[in-house]
Amino acid sequence: MSKPSITIISLNYAPEDTAIGLYSSQMATYLVEKGWEVQVIAGFPYYPQWEIAKEYKDKPSYFMDVIEGVTVYRYKQFVPKDPSFLKRSVQIVDYTIGHLFGLGRVKESDVVLSIIPYTSSAWLGNKLSKRMKAKHWIHIQDFEFDAAFESGLSSKKGMLNWVASGLFKLEKSILDKAHLVSTISHGMLSQLESKTNQPNFFFPNWVDESFINPIKFTKHPYMKEGKFNILYSGNIGGKQDWELFSAVVNQLKNNDFIQFVVVGAGATKANLIQDLGRLPNIVFYEPVAYEALNDLLCSADLHVLFQKSDVIDTVMPSKILGMMASAKPSVVTGNSKSEVCYAFELSKGGCFIGEMDALKVCDTIEKYVNSRGECMEHGQNARRYVLSNFTKEVVLKKFIEKLKFFNTKN
Repeated sequence: MSKPSITIISLNYAPEDTAIGLYSSQMATYLVEKGWEVQVIAGFPYYPQWEIAKEYKDKPSYFMDVIEGVTVYRYKQFVPKDPSFLKRSVQIVDYTIGHLFGLGRVKESDVVLSIIPYTSSAWLGNKLSKRMKAKHWIHIQDFEFDAAFESGLSSKKGMLNWVASGLFKLEKSILDKAHLVSTISHGMLSQLESKTNQPNFFFPNWVDESFINPIKFTKHPYMKEGKFNILYSGNIGGKQDWELFSAVVNQLKNNDFIQFVVVGAGATKANLIQDLGRLPNIVFYEPVAYEALNDLLCSADLHVLFQKSDVIDTVMPSKILGMMASAKPSVVTGNSKSEVCYAFELSKGGCFIGEMDALKVCDTIEKYVNSRGECMEHGQNARRYVLSNFTKEVVLKKFIEKLKFFNTKN
């Protein structure tokens, strides 16, 4: 009896080890372990540095990788050094056209699983599933068009209304052709129901609790001894509120005990260093290797994530789960109607602040600085919540049960 086969379409994939690249890779290798033949249609690795990875620069435009039993068909897409909305759009068009001519490399597939935030991946998925006579599952990590308008990457005012309307009609037509559509939060699931009537499935992101484990970490050298280390780790881009972050760092610059540690790369990093780099209470570092992530997250005293308040559930940051799994508390800002706010209210794993109020954020941080007992209690609450709801085994076991049913259902 032949193995069931699946083709995953995801611009981001290993060796990218953050965000969607990490989740797509872990999902694919899990499927291999469970007896599936897995193929991936991906771009060349570039994220979060926004540059083709060094070991791939000299590869031909169409290149095949085999990683942990997964066959990866790559196309060398355009990667902008300054990822503006327009340049990112060019990147996606290039990736889409490149793979449109490369879909023929896939010879057999029972299921096609397309990963959005790049809606064109699902468009390619529709093409491939039709040719293969396969089921098509669309998984939404981010509502691409909503996020573009709401996070400031684009502006409705700067675009004609008919263009925006056309994009959402295109999105609906693509979703309506799928056999199943899933997404990562309950709020996004409600939003999905307003976009398509196709069957849906709650498929959240996860954390590998055996990897992010405070019992087995070693103090990371980025964290200074004798300081209260406040960590931001992740993409330094347009989706976070760096204006609020800058205000907080400035207001706490005279507290010699507090140290902000920013680890990551992204389009906004250079401007942030220019604004804050001379202050004594902040240091900047490049992203760490995935193998060092546990040491980094668990070495912090407090995590911070400042989201823009006008984004509700179109973005569910995957980094939240790693922060919570580290058993350290978090101070997070954003919209009080968001899924993240609900998670922190339920878990008591930190403090969610709905107002973009730098003074309130500073007061909250100083309360944690002055109460190590509260830090420990909230950190343990956060990890307990993740272990109950978002471990890798819990989430992926439900996923593969759904996938088996999906694959056999007429």
